[in-house]
Amino acid sequence: MMKKALFSVACLLAGAGTVHAQSDVSLGLKAGASLSNFAGQQADAYQNLGGFQAGVFANIGFTRLFAFQPELLFSRKGAKLSPPDLTTRLDYVDVPLLFHVNADGLFFEAGPQVAFLVSARNKLGTVSTDVKPVYNTVDAGYVFGLGYQRKAGPGIGLRYNGGFTNVEKALTLGSSKIQNNIRNSAFQLYLTYSFN
Repeated sequence: MMKKALFSVACLLAGAGTVHAQSDVSLGLKAGASLSNFAGQQADAYQNLGGFQAGVFANIGFTRLFAFQPELLFSRKGAKLSPPDLTTRLDYVDVPLLFHVNADGLFFEAGPQVAFLVSARNKLGTVSTDVKPVYNTVDAGYVFGLGYQRKAGPGIGLRYNGGFTNVEKALTLGSSKIQNNIRNSAFQLYLTYSFN
């Protein structure tokens, strides 16, 4: 499933140049920092964790006001528990499909996102453990934010990335099924550079 999604996004990015005759298209790079945590009924004890994101995007302008921006990002999320000194780091390939409303470079963005889990590790003190089998491999969510970005040159943005689905798999104990209500939640500050 992840390979199909990545292939689809790669085709979308590669094909962006072919629609240049009908629309205003620019490709770009982006990278930045994030402040992530878990949200949900069982997430109250968790604390914020610093992370990062980096990747590529295609901005496809349909009119002066409206654009579509698919992205392909590597993103580190997670949270901390203290005490004990436990850090959970979840690494994803994020695929946001965003709609932009533009006003002379200033933009507002919103849209759905699907993310594919690459790795999951718990670190307790100095001991790091692979916990990927505990977590769902696909995370559905949403994005909204604002920023400043031209069709060519540098830009900056701030967004919120929230999850619809629980990050942990359901646990079966005897005839009972236990599902923790814990979802991804992240604020992301990033810089961009667009190539028209």
